[in-house]
Amino acid sequence: MTILTSENGAESGVEEPPDAIARHKLTAVTGLAALSLDAMASVAYGPEAIVLVLAAAGGHGLGFTVPVTLLITAVLALLVASYRQVIAAFPDGGGSYAVARAYLGRRTSLVAAASLVLDYVLNVAVAVTAGVAALTSAFPSLYDDRLPLCLAVLVLITAVNLRGIVDSARAFIVPTLVFIGAILVLITVGLFRDAPASTEAAAGHASVLGDNATTVGVLLLLKAFASGCSALTGVEAIANAVPSFRAPAVRRAQHAEVALGAVLGAMLIGLSVLISRFELQPVEGVTVLAQLADASIGHNTGFYVVQFATMALLALSANTSFGGLPVLLKLLARDNYLPHVFGLKADRQVHRHGVLALALVSALLLVFSGGDTNTLVPLFAIGVFVGFTIAQTGMVIHWRRARGPRWTGKAWLNGLGAVLTGISAIIVTVTKFHDGAWLVLVTLPLLGGAFEAIHRAYARIGECLGVGRIPEPPQRAWSLVVVPVSSLTRLTREALTAAVSLGDEVRAVTVCHPDPEDRDRTEALERDWSLWNPGVPLVRLTSQRRTLGRPIAAYVRELSATPGTRITVLVPEAEPAHWWQRLLQNQRGAVVAHAVRRDTDAVICRLRFRLTRDGGGGSV
Repeated sequence: MTILTSENGAESGVEEPPDAIARHKLTAVTGLAALSLDAMASVAYGPEAIVLVLAAAGGHGLGFTVPVTLLITAVLALLVASYRQVIAAFPDGGGSYAVARAYLGRRTSLVAAASLVLDYVLNVAVAVTAGVAALTSAFPSLYDDRLPLCLAVLVLITAVNLRGIVDSARAFIVPTLVFIGAILVLITVGLFRDAPASTEAAAGHASVLGDNATTVGVLLLLKAFASGCSALTGVEAIANAVPSFRAPAVRRAQHAEVALGAVLGAMLIGLSVLISRFELQPVEGVTVLAQLADASIGHNTGFYVVQFATMALLALSANTSFGGLPVLLKLLARDNYLPHVFGLKADRQVHRHGVLALALVSALLLVFSGGDTNTLVPLFAIGVFVGFTIAQTGMVIHWRRARGPRWTGKAWLNGLGAVLTGISAIIVTVTKFHDGAWLVLVTLPLLGGAFEAIHRAYARIGECLGVGRIPEPPQRAWSLVVVPVSSLTRLTREALTAAVSLGDEVRAVTVCHPDPEDRDRTEALERDWSLWNPGVPLVRLTSQRRTLGRPIAAYVRELSATPGTRITVLVPEAEPAHWWQRLLQNQRGAVVAHAVRRDTDAVICRLRFRLTRDGGGGSV
């Protein structure tokens, strides 16, 4: 099965010139803004997730914040190096799905695809709820309106992405730069302080530090590592969306990937060092990042800049999914695992159906969670680590087959990454299983099963259509065109003109009901038809019920009994000049088309007669 589109997959019939298409694609800088917000925003909750776990062992446990963060940063470096290689090996995008499809088989690729789809959808819900949570923390009076606020933010991000990925990057590049700049200033200033500038943010809030100040076991460190791994989500987004970059797409995507890893790693390490330097303790109702801003910059304008920049970026980090998931859905549609409509592009190189599907599912998740971040976070990050492991394993096989310069070192790099991310996936799943991670383990096979079912359906359709086989030569058949009419209008004339051009024989049909009013109307139409004399017979179909489609479908079935005759039902319809005028139409054409399609094998042709504002019109 193939998707019938223009060369660039556009929904419209007119292709844009190459320079116009390039304007709708990303540079390395705009790619960083469009596809890295998820990863960047993770510094707002990644270090805090580590601290909250280690706090169970008291102050002694918090002393392991930097080592745990360094381990996570090491995994980050491995992932960035690996995904640079994935970008070069798979320039059509798809990330772990593309790698698995090439080297690990169909079933494994569907597991990778399902994990990425799930992670992207959860990222939108978590990002929006986290951003709104930051807003309601600043303005408590809005707390009861969390769900409407979440849905409003989702609508805003969806609307921006429907204008194109470049427009979304331009819209979000300023908040991204402000956030990165604010965090780097916070870290730089904090490193030069011997004592906190202020502790006002945490004043009056209860500490969540545990009483046990000495016991730090392996299990606790593993839980802290698993929680902190939420900071690694979004690293794969650039590799999934390589086709969204301008030429040379591979080089630009690689530059964006490296920049993401460098900035994210620097922020994670810097914040963890400040946590240890200021000996911060997690408290109820105040984020660790807010405490760090208070301690480094002071409780002043800079403090509020950091808070509002964090709030904005958390909400907007959902944009990473809108940049990466539609490209993945396009690849799945190309391989017949999703409806082909996901492979179409709008005029601005937007996979519109993928964007809208992501928005719809995310909205359902938001409604399900009631806008509560804590309901969704336990489900987050598991899917992406499954994808990480599959991608790394597939790249090991890739290097063994492709060889090339220094292939052994590259294979060892990917192999080490596969081991680390695989262990991380197990740790994250086990430690968060009772918090809701089991839902992910149930959802992944269900998604994979849905992909398989769609693929089988396309296979059956392809078999029926004879896709891939040379068909028999076309044969000439007697063509009979049936035209339903209800009155004499310009629409009737246009329909008969088209019909006599299409068929060897044309018959107009009208349905008459038994009530006197309708019988009088039919008799008047027959008189007018005789006076007009278009050269086409008018057949009266009598229906005892006030139905329209069934009598015409029954008549077409009678005509079909004649062997060697190909029947076409041409349904004339008026196309109004304004969209709102469609509400005024009686939908007779749709009723007839539905009945004929359901009950017969006739070809249906719907002729649109476009009405213009000056009262004229023309057929389409």
